[in-house]
Amino acid sequence: MSDMSLAPVIVGTGPVTFDELIAVTRDGATVTLGDDALAAIDRAREVVDVLAAAETPAYGISTGFGALATRHIPTEMRAQLQKSLVRSHAAGSGPEVEREVTRGLMLLRLSTLATGHTGVRRETAQLLADLLTHDITPVVHEYGSLGCSGDLAPLSHCALALMGEGSVRNAAGELVPAAEALADAGLTPVELAAKEGLALINGTDGMLGMLVMAISDLRMLLRTADIAAAMSVEGQLGTDRVFAAELHAIRPHPGQAQSAANLTSLMADSAIVASHRTGDCNRVQDAYSLRCSPQVHGAARDTVEYAAVVAGRELASAVDNPVVLADEGRVESNGNFHGAPVAYVLDFLAIVAADVASISERRTDRFLDKTRSHGLNPFLADDPGVDSGHMIAQYTQAAIVSELKRLANPASVDSIPSSAMQEDHVSMGWSAARKLRRSVDGLTRVVAIEVLTAARALDMRAPLTPSPATAAVVAALREAGIEGPGPDRHLSPEIETAVQLVASGAVLAAAESVVGELA
Repeated sequence: MSDMSLAPVIVGTGPVTFDELIAVTRDGATVTLGDDALAAIDRAREVVDVLAAAETPAYGISTGFGALATRHIPTEMRAQLQKSLVRSHAAGSGPEVEREVTRGLMLLRLSTLATGHTGVRRETAQLLADLLTHDITPVVHEYGSLGCSGDLAPLSHCALALMGEGSVRNAAGELVPAAEALADAGLTPVELAAKEGLALINGTDGMLGMLVMAISDLRMLLRTADIAAAMSVEGQLGTDRVFAAELHAIRPHPGQAQSAANLTSLMADSAIVASHRTGDCNRVQDAYSLRCSPQVHGAARDTVEYAAVVAGRELASAVDNPVVLADEGRVESNGNFHGAPVAYVLDFLAIVAADVASISERRTDRFLDKTRSHGLNPFLADDPGVDSGHMIAQYTQAAIVSELKRLANPASVDSIPSSAMQEDHVSMGWSAARKLRRSVDGLTRVVAIEVLTAARALDMRAPLTPSPATAAVVAALREAGIEGPGPDRHLSPEIETAVQLVASGAVLAAAESVVGELA
């Protein structure tokens, strides 16, 4: 439900920020159109009204769409033109997408409307804001967008709700007809005017909203992956010397330095690490999955931050076709709706998720093999042979990592022509975004299993004690009901608890309560 206690997000002529998008999509913040946005909307509408009254055909205003753009539509048919466009394009199929995805879609379309480059009327934009504020969420389906000419089908299902048609979820999450939900909220459907149908559906908003949420999730997960790595290095009697700042300064990737600094602070004052800093330690180098954690996690960080730059540019964009240039009094066709810039980085991030999960799984597996775990019980079992310990938890990790490798296959190279070859090269950005959401979920689960396994191993190093930071993470797991080492018990609930602790940021918060904010 919308949270009236949160400050409303004011949509103006400037871009929506990452924090504002998260507030609306996940926290239920309400939405208000700023005065500057309303003024810009009015100026653009004046241009559209002039062109609509002219005898010269204008694409999207007095013509058909796509491959049907050559037909001039008479004035008396233009309202029907907009209705027909939305109804025909609301052709999605498959399961409903998540509420947060649809709210992101709606917010970002509203942001583009507010730039004054689309030509909608203020009452149409206001109704879209009202749907967000009243927590009325149109039903949007998994399939239907090719990521070019915008996320057409998903956005059309949202536009359909503005017309009082189709199905929505009300604030209680109930599936109801759009007309009923609008009436219950005291809202009136709009009768779409010239160009409005096209303006409501021609944007990269779905893929962009999912990109911003993925970036937010990955920023948190990569810091949590550093925590998991620190626990693994510590639990496997690895060295922290390879994380020294001077070693990473000679390969100056910023993400690598941040990750290494995190690992150093997380492992500080560990009695376990101190126990093997002696002359009789004959181990020269740790395995790559331990020693190279900053290089992998750091490269992932740098890729996420590049994606954030692209997302920031896209948030500052007005994506529509044709676009209204109000100061010049004209409307021009363009190709800004093509999703390639967003699609590429969505695919990049799926690669990141797969590789960070891969190194996490390798660190976990080392705990379970008695030939590599430096004195720990096989599979961290209480009574090996009778008990299997975390043997199958690693199987679960491995299954997820294998799936993530398949999801890392790029969607953006798989263009397929549409609209009678008028739209002959498309981005598949929506598909890239949908698979990235599954990748982020998979990474969350893999990191959670590493944290769960490493915590058990750290307990098994007693009476040696871990660092204060990693001890705080172990304590957080125990306080959440995950027991320490002992005979086998039903493991799935413990994995799910660990997943929730990672996804909610509780693992990160536990470590940061000791060392302060991680980079």
